Amino acid sequence: MTRATASAAGPDRLAALHRIGLSWQPSGQAALRGPLLRLADDCDRAFVRLASLWNAEEERHPASLPAERLQQVGYLRSFPHQATFAARLSPEEPNIDAFLAGPVLDADDRVALSGLSPVTEVLTPAACYHLYNGHQGEVLDQAMFLTTRNTCFRQETHYVPLRRLSSFTMREIVCVGTAAETVTFLDEARTALDLFFGLIDLDLEWLAATDPFFRPEDNPRHLLQRVQPVKYEATYGGDLAIASVNRHHDHFGSGFGLTRDGRPADSCCVAFGLERWLFALTDRHGLDPASWPVLEDAATTVLAKLRGGAA
Repeated sequence: MTRATASAAGPDRLAALHRIGLSWQPSGQAALRGPLLRLADDCDRAFVRLASLWNAEEERHPASLPAERLQQVGYLRSFPHQATFAARLSPEEPNIDAFLAGPVLDADDRVALSGLSPVTEVLTPAACYHLYNGHQGEVLDQAMFLTTRNTCFRQETHYVPLRRLSSFTMREIVCVGTAAETVTFLDEARTALDLFFGLIDLDLEWLAATDPFFRPEDNPRHLLQRVQPVKYEATYGGDLAIASVNRHHDHFGSGFGLTRDGRPADSCCVAFGLERWLFALTDRHGLDPASWPVLEDAATTVLAKLRGGAA
């Protein structure tokens, strides 16, 4: 059974986080209010400001994706252990009556399900999947830059407050274009982020990483990522990835029929896990909101520097 733990923070720190706005749920989910919520909003505004370096278009998407669309890029075979499915009771009256006639919840407070409707939707595993799905089949005459935020869902073996959650908030900036355009975007993004990290006094290390494939030794994509790294994580404290840059080559372009210059488009993304940012910022700068950097201001300074304006 999945478990939630506060071991990485300790009970005293968890209590202090609660006083500034964290409610931690045993299911591995966090609720925010007060100072922590305001800090999360400042983080997201900063990331949107950084996305304006490329005039990235904001999009908003729902909480789930059609399973058949995700499987166009092999998600369910690569990450079945992390998938969370949207399920509902079958609406036929005999089935609903059977549910109502039962205990509804069993002795362990689990829903005593009767028959389910066919499961066709997967709760969002990563925000960027919606962008490729939403632009399926498009022919691009220039690089496309997009940004979106979504609540993402992943099953894990254990959960830790603000560090590892079953549902969490992800902001992504995506480039879809030629191979050269995506490489240029990632180079620019690394430069912008390094400036940003310095301005907010957050010591991060870029480390090569691989995606958490199921049975990685049997997945050729895992081997390819080991041989030719395509994912780098900005890591706090040696083990907490709070941002990543990811090069997908033409994986999503081929899967979703996106073309650029007469061939499947390449894509790449920058991803930020907002709750993990809260952990890193409060660990580095303390729990007093007066000591926190203003992230949106730092992002504005990054834009001025990179656009050649005043610092």
